[in-house]
Amino acid sequence: MTSETQSIHNRSLPSWPKWMSLIKGHAELIAALLSGLLVLIAWMGESFFAPSTYVTLHIIAFVIGGFAKAKEGLEETVKEKELNVELLMILAAIGSASIGYWTEGAILIFIFALSGALETYTMNKSQKELSSLMSLQPEEALKVTEEGYETTSVASLQISDLILVKPGERVPADGVITKGETSIDESAITGESVPVTKGSSKEVFAGTVNLNGSIVVEVTKKSNETLFQKIITMVQSAQSEKTPSQLFIERFESTYVKVVLLVVGVMLFLPHLLFGWSWMDTIYRAMILLVVASPCALVASIMPATLSAISNGARNGLLFKGGVHLENLAHLQAIAFDKTGTLTKGKPEVTDAVYAEGEDEKSVLSVAASIEQQSNHPLARAIVDFAHQANVPLLDIDDMKDVSGNGVSATFNEENWKIGKADFVGKQQAAAFQNGLAEELQKEGKTVIFVQRNESIAAIFALKDTVRKETKQAIKTLKKRGVYTIMLTGDNPTTANAIAKEAGVDHYIAELLPEEKVKELKTLKEHFEQVGMVGDGINDAPALATANVGIAMGEGTDVALETADVVLMKNDLPRISQAIHLSTRMNRIVKQNVVFSISVIMLLIISNFLQVLDLPLGVIGHEGSTILVILNGLRLLKS
Repeated sequence: MTSETQSIHNRSLPSWPKWMSLIKGHAELIAALLSGLLVLIAWMGESFFAPSTYVTLHIIAFVIGGFAKAKEGLEETVKEKELNVELLMILAAIGSASIGYWTEGAILIFIFALSGALETYTMNKSQKELSSLMSLQPEEALKVTEEGYETTSVASLQISDLILVKPGERVPADGVITKGETSIDESAITGESVPVTKGSSKEVFAGTVNLNGSIVVEVTKKSNETLFQKIITMVQSAQSEKTPSQLFIERFESTYVKVVLLVVGVMLFLPHLLFGWSWMDTIYRAMILLVVASPCALVASIMPATLSAISNGARNGLLFKGGVHLENLAHLQAIAFDKTGTLTKGKPEVTDAVYAEGEDEKSVLSVAASIEQQSNHPLARAIVDFAHQANVPLLDIDDMKDVSGNGVSATFNEENWKIGKADFVGKQQAAAFQNGLAEELQKEGKTVIFVQRNESIAAIFALKDTVRKETKQAIKTLKKRGVYTIMLTGDNPTTANAIAKEAGVDHYIAELLPEEKVKELKTLKEHFEQVGMVGDGINDAPALATANVGIAMGEGTDVALETADVVLMKNDLPRISQAIHLSTRMNRIVKQNVVFSISVIMLLIISNFLQVLDLPLGVIGHEGSTILVILNGLRLLKS
């Protein structure tokens, strides 16, 4: 083997596990399709095959298509000690074959297996993975000891232990700063994009990022009790809860199967004893009942309509992770919104630039942006972006200094520059600038940055996480539908109030931690039967999981996307109203299908008792109703 051939061979090897994994992940769907193919071959070749071959093909189709559902039905029966629809379907197919109608029985198996495979596939897509969230929890910490520093596992940390957190590292445990000052990126906890300056005695949380200063933290909670760990636990807890509709379906399924089997059992002998039917007619009628009473059409009433609606949504930037979530959307009475990254763009922008009288605006902006471009702070980046938009050139600054928690300083053309908060440039001077303009801007929910040259303030920049253009339209449309809207945010009340007024939401609650957002969601659920939550950050994951329907922004964090039930792929909030409309259409069609399928089943059962229905006609009626409800459901493919 040449080296080139060997290289190609080696590159091809990793593809095998991937293909095997793909086949394994879709085994149920492949088995259902293969079963259908065998039924089709047997039906088309009936006049050509020998009777033994014809029967063998159907038996293989029975085994391949029915194995997964039969296994599932038996295991669930043993575990729950309750009969289920899977067993009824298998018995109906076997009953059909036992009186010579192999194709009819195999078709029942195929349709039921296919619907089950598609349902399994859909449910797998909606699994909530927490791997991305878990990866943000540091595994090691630098413990402060009498001898120096010791690397230890986070799990071994005890309350009152001291740990050193360097710039750029994630905080390993909840605690209180005992030494040092820094800016903390708490977006993993609060969802807010603007870092928070923290010094001695201030609380820090595991999973947050220390941006620019070394700090010593005294541990106040063990690793399994941190706020970050609570987020994980709350998501898992909310995911494990069964919805009322699921519980109702399970109860209905068990009762339905028991009634059908009881009636079929009675039909095996009672007509012979009461009406003088022959034993052959009695058994024949019992088998027809078993076939026509099978819930194939009832099952098909929901799944094709659901999948059609899901496909429709996907084409329009809406990702639904399961039919139950799509169904619940139509019933939403209230929707809670996260602020940052959901109602707003998720990053600060310069909204106001005010310069001192006599200052050259472009010159001041050029120097300020040139200094800020050497900082990685989100506010600094916003000022640099503002300069780019104004086509202001940036200069070379050599001696910029980052003053932790306050701002930056630099010398340019023998002039001393400071950029940062009011305390950094002089609180009184900052308050007096332009007759207290900074205070007015802060009341509007804006963050004010001061630019000082030598001893006088040259300019101030007001920054704000701006509301998305489409937010107002989305909120307005939801209100027209009678949906109550509320904003839940970890931001301060002043900023929250300003954003809430601009967005047009009915109410807002500020300064919320993730667990408090969950508490507010539960309070909403006490007042409204169906509550939705829209968010994009890690901190929103517990609330997304707690809500009846969790909706994530497509550009949000992996954890939010995995936890949510619905994803707005294009970050387009007005799509929520479109999703509700699609849900309403789907529910209407599902109701039509259910009523129609039950009516047909009842008609066929009554006809069977009156002895005016034979098995072929019963199968035609049964399968015909199935086809009709599927076609009705496929109407949802159209927008």
